[in-house]
Amino acid sequence: MAFVIALGVLVSGSGSNLQAIVDAAQAGTIDARVAVVVSNVAGAKAVERSRAAGIRTQVIDHRGYADRRAFDAAVVEVLRECGVDLVVLAGFMRVVSDVLLGAFPWRVVNIHPALLPAFPGLHGQKQAVDAGVRIAGCTVHFVDSGMDTGPIIAQAAVPVLPDDDEESLGARILEQEHMLFPSVLQWFAEGRVEVIPSAGDGMRPRVCVHGASTAFGLRQLG
Repeated sequence: MAFVIALGVLVSGSGSNLQAIVDAAQAGTIDARVAVVVSNVAGAKAVERSRAAGIRTQVIDHRGYADRRAFDAAVVEVLRECGVDLVVLAGFMRVVSDVLLGAFPWRVVNIHPALLPAFPGLHGQKQAVDAGVRIAGCTVHFVDSGMDTGPIIAQAAVPVLPDDDEESLGARILEQEHMLFPSVLQWFAEGRVEVIPSAGDGMRPRVCVHGASTAFGLRQLG
């Protein structure tokens, strides 16, 4: 049984993944609503998208805070005020602190344009092209204290073509992001996502998604 979950979406850039989530919610294809959008960049395109959709939009400039934890405390205050169930990082270009993670344990998710654990950090698409890999893609994962190191929830793959550059590969990956992220959010609404803690044997926590495939976008390589 699915429940309508309240999303708090954190953004810094163009907001194309935000738009995909908003469109899916408005179409009723996911049991979710965007309760609030928070941006650390006042001029971000994502802010325009959010306001155009009639969503509560809060700009919190990180430069106005002494450190990352103080900024995150301000973000948490807004998220709690809006009754957020799940925090969604959609092109949010800030490393979050224990303040946010502690306020929403195992309820902060991110999308990254690479098949983690390969190519974490910035410009995952360029890293893939430069490395000469044949397959790239995107990953939805829980956020932890590291850089794109949280437990993986789902991934979508695309081929890397011989003439690809960062822009062309990035565009193809982005198409998959726009399908993958809403699908994962629906799993949360349906209660399918379970975090399996580490058994203390050095293994990281893992994610089990009950009754769903967690691999998407696999294509025949040319």
